[in-house]
Amino acid sequence: MGHVVLFHSVYGLRPAVLTAADRLRAAGHQVTTPDLYGRPPVDTVEEGFALLAAVGQDEVLRRARAAVDPLPPDTVLAGWSMGAGVAGALLAERPHTAALLLLHGTGGDPAGVRAGLPVQLHLADPDGYEPPDELDEWRRAMTDAGARLEVFRYPGAGHLFTDPDVPDHDPVAAERTWQRMLAFLPAGQPTGPAAA
Repeated sequence: MGHVVLFHSVYGLRPAVLTAADRLRAAGHQVTTPDLYGRPPVDTVEEGFALLAAVGQDEVLRRARAAVDPLPPDTVLAGWSMGAGVAGALLAERPHTAALLLLHGTGGDPAGVRAGLPVQLHLADPDGYEPPDELDEWRRAMTDAGARLEVFRYPGAGHLFTDPDVPDHDPVAAERTWQRMLAFLPAGQPTGPAAA
């Protein structure tokens, strides 16, 4: 199967990301889970934003680039919330990316999207971090760029609904997300050693 890099949310490299990586490995994927902070994860979104400010957005992106540099060119870029933004930011630098998988965030500017790129977004409905007008604008930009876009909304779910250790968790929405993710991720022959 293919290689996937999972970028964590503003909370840091939480158990939910590591569990997700294990679940993808069980499905046959090779998975890398970079720690973009180099510090223990936190328990609240406020602490997460403080940690992001302490590390700095530029340093987060530098660490993300360093993590993907040795990976195959067709590695799937995936991320949770802030991590979706990181995945989106790296897309323009990795033109052979097999797919873009976005959880709890749009990934921001669609620069680097190529015609035919598979993109899947999973988002609460509503989601306070993704206003409807901004989401509509992002969707139009992705479609205009030729992305093969799938958007799944989860009514009543909290922002980070796939993480069982935060108040936002919604087990039904999380399981539906998993089913859709596993069907979405491209199959293929392994292209490098498994990474943790």
